[in-house]
Amino acid sequence: MGLGGGVVMIPLMVAFLKLSQHRAHGTSLFTLVFTGITGAITYGLKGSVDIVASSLLAIPAIFTARFGAKFAHSLPEWKLKRVFGAFLIFAALILIFKPYLANLYHFEIIGLPKILVLLSIGLFAGFLAGMMGIGGGTVMVPALVLILNYGQHIAQGTSLLCMVPAGATGAYTHLKLGNVVKTLLPGLIFGIILGTYIGSNIAHALSEANLRIIFALIIIWTGIRFLKTPKSKV
Repeated sequence: MGLGGGVVMIPLMVAFLKLSQHRAHGTSLFTLVFTGITGAITYGLKGSVDIVASSLLAIPAIFTARFGAKFAHSLPEWKLKRVFGAFLIFAALILIFKPYLANLYHFEIIGLPKILVLLSIGLFAGFLAGMMGIGGGTVMVPALVLILNYGQHIAQGTSLLCMVPAGATGAYTHLKLGNVVKTLLPGLIFGIILGTYIGSNIAHALSEANLRIIFALIIIWTGIRFLKTPKSKV
């Protein structure tokens, strides 16, 4: 779908494993590093990765992911849940309108302006990844498609590769802050690797229009539930 698996994992870990929001974010981001590795290899074998662009995205993202993780850690539980709820709704809207993004912008950006755009995207996406515990693709993929006129598959592959070093930085910060549940990692990582491989191949073979809409509506419903989190007195 081009969305970080965190939009699925985090609500499930909070609801069924009863993790705190902070630990769900940290654990999710740690496992999503393996999403980036597996997905980038799969997309790369199909020629759908721009290595130069991915490197430019990763340079600022490595630094801002660390700050995003620390910022999330500083927020109270109820506030982080509300922010995550708002982010889920944003991600769902991006998912719904994704097929139309490429038709909105056709001006080609090259040279230094393109480098600056890539660095700017990486700056914001890295912070968001560290804060939200997601891969950053929710921001990077639409930005690459809309601003730089990338094809959908290349945008997704490039985003996945970028989030390997950036996600690892944010994940390590969460680990030091105590926000990673190590006992969950083996099962999550195995599922992530298998699911990413299958999903990456399906993305090149099938039209996901109906599934995309259904998935987006589920994410919106989940986001609204998080937005309704009552304010804590603590």
